[in-house]
Amino acid sequence: MDLLAWLQPWEFSPTLVLVFLASAWLFLRGLRVHRVGRVRQTLFWIGLALLYLSLHTRVDYYAERMFFIHRLQHLVLHHLGPLLIMGAYPGQVMRAGLPLRWRTRLAAARLRSPVRQLEALATHRILIPFLFVLLVLIWLEPTVQFYSMLDWRIYRFMNWSVVISGLLYWNLILDRRPHPPAALTAGGRIFSPVFTMVPQMVAGAVIAFTGYDLYPIFDLCGRALPGFSALDDQVIGGLIMWVPAGLIETFGLLYALGTLMRLSSRGRLPPPKRRVPRPSARAAS
Repeated sequence: MDLLAWLQPWEFSPTLVLVFLASAWLFLRGLRVHRVGRVRQTLFWIGLALLYLSLHTRVDYYAERMFFIHRLQHLVLHHLGPLLIMGAYPGQVMRAGLPLRWRTRLAAARLRSPVRQLEALATHRILIPFLFVLLVLIWLEPTVQFYSMLDWRIYRFMNWSVVISGLLYWNLILDRRPHPPAALTAGGRIFSPVFTMVPQMVAGAVIAFTGYDLYPIFDLCGRALPGFSALDDQVIGGLIMWVPAGLIETFGLLYALGTLMRLSSRGRLPPPKRRVPRPSARAAS
């Protein structure tokens, strides 16, 4: 199969194409306003390309018919792609790429209570890490996985949900500012990857060591690659969750640790709260 055939979408989605074109257009326009280094630009374009290749090419066909390719797809959608994009810190750049009228309306909307509440939810220090883990585990439940692979609407919702949760999560972890204005404290950014990494690694180990086929839907759809038994496919998929996903989370932890050390060396960490001793009853009398 030639490269052009690989790049053709398995199921064409005009909405997805529009989202990717709009993102690229805003980033390019924002580069005229903000000076963005080559590293950040490279991270953004690689992350965007990985998401597109995983969602809208022939890769999607194989992800529907091989469990381990499905896990590789979600490794990109949930971990690697969002990590690279948010590592480019594109928010300010893309906002600057909006036409002036849209920027004015956006600034006015952010002063209103519903938008402020939405922003608070999108940066919630507990909700976002919890969703990040939940949206990995819930789609791995065999019954949920079965129906999500049969119904294209659930399948697309599954993929979009892990992308969005990944972007929101890595936005919190890669924030280099002190708290506040960052949603998470510097220490919280170190602890959060541990909280999110362990359940995913445990789930990967359980899948890899289970001695029977958890996901017969892939046999029902017809496995795309010959020579792979159901258990071989399942073991590789579990290992992908166990090892590469864990390594990416570990990188997030180390990056957050570097942020803590940088903020500490510059004296930008908030001072520890001092406990005021309560007067004893004898002293009060």
